[in-house]
Amino acid sequence: MNMTIKEEMRILGEKARDAAFILKNASTDSKNKALLKMAEELERQVEKIIERNKIDLENAKKNNLEQAKVDRLVLNSEKIHKIADGLREIAAFPDPINEVISMWRRPNGMDIGQIRVPLGVIGIIYESRPNVTVDAAGLCLKAGNAIILRGGSEAINSNIVIADIIHDAAVSEGLPENCIQIIRDTSREYVDAMLKLKDYIDVIIPRGGEALIQRVIQNSTVPTIETGIGIVSIFVNHDADFEMAKKIIINSKCSYPAVCNALDKILVHEKKKEKFVPFIVNALVENGVEVRGCETSQKLASNVIPATEEDWSAEYLSLKVCIRVVKDIDEAIGIITKFDSKHTESILTENYDDARKFLYEVDAAAVYVNAATRLTDGGVFGLGAEIGISTQKLHARGPMGINQLTSTKYIIYGNGQIRE
Repeated sequence: MNMTIKEEMRILGEKARDAAFILKNASTDSKNKALLKMAEELERQVEKIIERNKIDLENAKKNNLEQAKVDRLVLNSEKIHKIADGLREIAAFPDPINEVISMWRRPNGMDIGQIRVPLGVIGIIYESRPNVTVDAAGLCLKAGNAIILRGGSEAINSNIVIADIIHDAAVSEGLPENCIQIIRDTSREYVDAMLKLKDYIDVIIPRGGEALIQRVIQNSTVPTIETGIGIVSIFVNHDADFEMAKKIIINSKCSYPAVCNALDKILVHEKKKEKFVPFIVNALVENGVEVRGCETSQKLASNVIPATEEDWSAEYLSLKVCIRVVKDIDEAIGIITKFDSKHTESILTENYDDARKFLYEVDAAAVYVNAATRLTDGGVFGLGAEIGISTQKLHARGPMGINQLTSTKYIIYGNGQIRE
């Protein structure tokens, strides 16, 4: 008798739960050996991975997949080696499990401690990035969690071969069977069933566009952590250095436009507008960027396209940016508060008071002074690989590394105490 999708997913959830029970007590040495073996096997089987990736790229062309997603989908030898190195970095990090966060003694003589423990089973739903298969699995395993992966249909061949390679490598080093599982069917019914596995999955993390994230949030009975949507601004204050601003803005927009920490909006102090707007617009256009802007910026630079209301809240994920002249820092913060996604924001200034005001009044996961928005990344922050960048406030915020994939519990040492 054929099983229903719900039954298939329930069995998959049970297997993950059983694996998580074993993983939470796995030694640091066994987890690290598994991670290193996973890295070794990815590099050993690089040609096999590239061949499967070619199938996904051919299908992407047939289906006219948007260029931003194609860019994320491409794998080559260099990328695979970098992915493998990410696993080695995770192995080198301290094991968070059973770390004592704090310990104190109560007047009745009890010693109370708080320690880190795994979340349990983590479900990851993601689009067009095969590297997420490895990064997510590596981080989850180091933090003692089992993982269920559900990648997008555009990367299904790449994801499956990678998941199989790293699963077999982990199991060969003694980690439990089913510690890494991937859903091999791309139909949405499997996602719908996954979102209802609250008896087996402890948290679901969606990584992708707004449509995916909202679908998960609205339909899941499993707790979720929102990641990924990045509507990102840089405010150029009246005293910003031109050359530093150019370097930071070009890097934030052009180094990798298809990611969530790429720049979408430039806000320019009106005292800076006459010289800075044409200066930065020309630099952006020279780098292949389409610039849209407010009426003032259009008058100052002839190659600025009129911006629509939708542009101010757009996550472009491409070589497009909008520019707007603002009265002062308060107006800039107001626009950021109204239109942006609480992901990453930056101010370019030499004024200490304005820098401090921006840092403390802007509500975002990462707020910078005089630095590129593209720096919001787990590796750059010293967290190793990341499972995503959380834009919410409960449990985790910003780049999510190993520690963000744990919970805590209290441990209490007594010697006969009772409740009076």
